[in-house]
Amino acid sequence: MVTKSFANPATPSVIPPAAQRSTDWLLITLPGIIWGASFLFIAEGLRSVGPKGVTFARILIGFLTLTLVPAARRPVAKADRGGTALLGLIWMAFPLSMFPFAEERVTSALTGMLNAAVPLFAVIVAAVLARRLPSRGVAGGLAVGMTGAVLMAWPSMHEGRSSVVGVLLILAALISYGFAINLARPLQQRNGALPVVWRAQAVALVLTAPLGSSDLLHARWATGPVLALLALGVLGTGVAFVIITIAAGRVGSARASSAAFLIPPVALLLGVLVRHEHVAVLSMLGAAICVAGAWVMNRTRS
Repeated sequence: MVTKSFANPATPSVIPPAAQRSTDWLLITLPGIIWGASFLFIAEGLRSVGPKGVTFARILIGFLTLTLVPAARRPVAKADRGGTALLGLIWMAFPLSMFPFAEERVTSALTGMLNAAVPLFAVIVAAVLARRLPSRGVAGGLAVGMTGAVLMAWPSMHEGRSSVVGVLLILAALISYGFAINLARPLQQRNGALPVVWRAQAVALVLTAPLGSSDLLHARWATGPVLALLALGVLGTGVAFVIITIAAGRVGSARASSAAFLIPPVALLLGVLVRHEHVAVLSMLGAAICVAGAWVMNRTRS
């Protein structure tokens, strides 16, 4: 039996603007929270698995997660396959390998906070590739953000050689992200984000399998690290990409990128509360300054 609605059929079903705004903010907020928590998941995973195994596991689980999304399996233009493969190296395999090695030397909180500098490196790389100086507003935000990045890293630079190496590994990953973001943008515009990300993950899976699978075979498994790796793969390497792609389609890529501003505070909060990590006040101040610089650049560009 079909039940008739008492609503007036002539009245269209319209989603209130307030509900639309709430949905948009949720789509932006969730990836930032997930990626901020990813550094805690990495640290927990390292309790059972070596750093190469953490990277391989998260990419494998993320790839399998995106495989369940039909849109991810859409074809990519033949001319863009080489660029997509390169993206698998500089957006996935290389930077995601750097973070576990870094977290053997520095805290998960500092690793997450330093990720606030990703927009800064993206702008620097874009300016170098275009051979054009950024606008005055963007340059000002860049200067502020870089000052914050230096302040974040400064306390760790005095904690010994191991901490310095950890910071340098993170910076290498962020520079790689800077190149990757500039390469990913035209590829995603031509082919859609999910097909490009899914294929890049497939390439990264092949690149990280030889060393990563050995780490997994020699792992000392425990419930906590297993759950952390599952969350890292399903949420951080899978679901967050789907959500941010939907957000970019609804509100634009510039506004969607503000999800990155949530990474430092979430990483800091979880590192301190869950792992009882010590974070220098200067590093926290630097993270706030770095986010402010990135926000200024984002506002200027949009």
